[in-house]
Amino acid sequence: MSAVCFFRRLRALSFWALAAALSTGLASVRAATINLETATIADLQAAMAAGALTSERLTELYLARIAAYDKAGPRINAVITVNDRALETARALDAERKAGQVRGPLHGIPVLLKDLFDTADMPTTAGFSPMATSRPDRDAFLVAKIRDAGGIILAKVNLSDWFGVPPAGDQSTLLGRTLNPYNLELSPGFSSGGTGASIAAWFATVGVGSETGVSIRNPLSNNNLVGIAPTQGLVSRTGQIMQSFTQERAGPFARNTHDMAVLLTVMAGFDVEDMTTAASLGKTPAAPYTAFLAPKDGLKGARIGVWRDLFRSGPKHTEGLALVEKPLADLKGQGATVIDNLTTGLNLFEILATARTNNDEARFSYQLYLGRLPAGAPIRSYAELLEKGGPLVKPAIRQSAKVPPLNAYPEHTARLKTRETLRALAIELMDRYQLDALVYPFKTEPAPAHLGRATESDNPFSSVTGLPGLIMPAGFVTGDAPIGLEFLGRPWSEPVLIRLGSAYEAATHHRKSPPATPALPGETIVY
Repeated sequence: MSAVCFFRRLRALSFWALAAALSTGLASVRAATINLETATIADLQAAMAAGALTSERLTELYLARIAAYDKAGPRINAVITVNDRALETARALDAERKAGQVRGPLHGIPVLLKDLFDTADMPTTAGFSPMATSRPDRDAFLVAKIRDAGGIILAKVNLSDWFGVPPAGDQSTLLGRTLNPYNLELSPGFSSGGTGASIAAWFATVGVGSETGVSIRNPLSNNNLVGIAPTQGLVSRTGQIMQSFTQERAGPFARNTHDMAVLLTVMAGFDVEDMTTAASLGKTPAAPYTAFLAPKDGLKGARIGVWRDLFRSGPKHTEGLALVEKPLADLKGQGATVIDNLTTGLNLFEILATARTNNDEARFSYQLYLGRLPAGAPIRSYAELLEKGGPLVKPAIRQSAKVPPLNAYPEHTARLKTRETLRALAIELMDRYQLDALVYPFKTEPAPAHLGRATESDNPFSSVTGLPGLIMPAGFVTGDAPIGLEFLGRPWSEPVLIRLGSAYEAATHHRKSPPATPALPGETIVY
């Protein structure tokens, strides 16, 4: 071969090699595709870093979903107040990003709040029509943390009326009935049902709910979501309307474990105004909770106990009980050591019914919140609540006026002791079998119809004991009704639960899109 031919062939090979490299590069660029429902916060941040998405555009996409599906279309009817400064805030955060200032993973991400958390720029209504104009003068502690981290408070959403008695089947006297996007005939859950329905319908990336008994975990289960009721004391309740100062918790709602971990990292922290958070000092990880996310093989070596005491029985639970055996088998199939048939020999549901403190503490908790409101608020004390609320006020709230001072109320003391005993019982069970967590169905009865109530779906063990309870999707029963699986951990074991939950999620993929609120044009982003 002549030198001329050789160099001609070399140039040709170089050209095709370059073309192949360019083609591969272009293909990899084209391969970056996300859609609004399934994109994690990390995916959204990557798209924004690449210039393919802005916070303003992301906010517009969520506002378009609210416009299409909340008061129109299927009329999910979850949103009480849209933040009229959300786009302005998004533009300001985009300007920060352009200047090289990104506050963290939540920067520019829209967040929804159950309308129990104070926002200085929007009313906090508790779903109670006489408080429709009640505007606090400062943010709740966790709301301030979300804003400082760059989160955008997009809207405040419906809940089961905190103070009033709404018409049958409705959530609140202010907004009425919120629908479940998986089955419009079913309840989204009380009382964080608005948060559950909204995040399931992806009206925002993540949301915040709260529970006294089961109102984080029940809507998570009913709406096929991921979330956690954290260890009591991990998240402040300052600026949150509470029914019980010993049981109340706030927690993150998400469609995946990554986003839940991002929001929980921001929400957690000591607050001098809520001294329950002092118990968290020295107990929480230095790393963000996202550091504990695991791939599907993360279940290898885990030890998980199946706590059969928290399984219901009877004909209406048959389908749900059969369903949850599949995710339990999935845990074992992914390498976890599963110790089954754990029991204490006690009727835990019967004991739990006697252990709640919310009715004992309601009057004192309400006065604590209402007395903090500024002059001009429509209701500023428990006495005014009874007077101005009139016949709308729940009978149980009126009855709480008869509760004596708690230091002179032996029934309350007995309930606290029962709670301590139950907490110790669960921890001892985990210690005895060297478990990372206990697992059981949050419930095996589907969400009830709006005019009905599920009679045996209440599982308050986590809230009564203050132990962290993680909800993961387990699948669906007849009628497109989701069921959730609960992982219960030791105090401050959120990192362990996130590791288990993320590995379970990666291995099972039990989430699916709700049929009532499909994707809209523009929600797939290619870059």
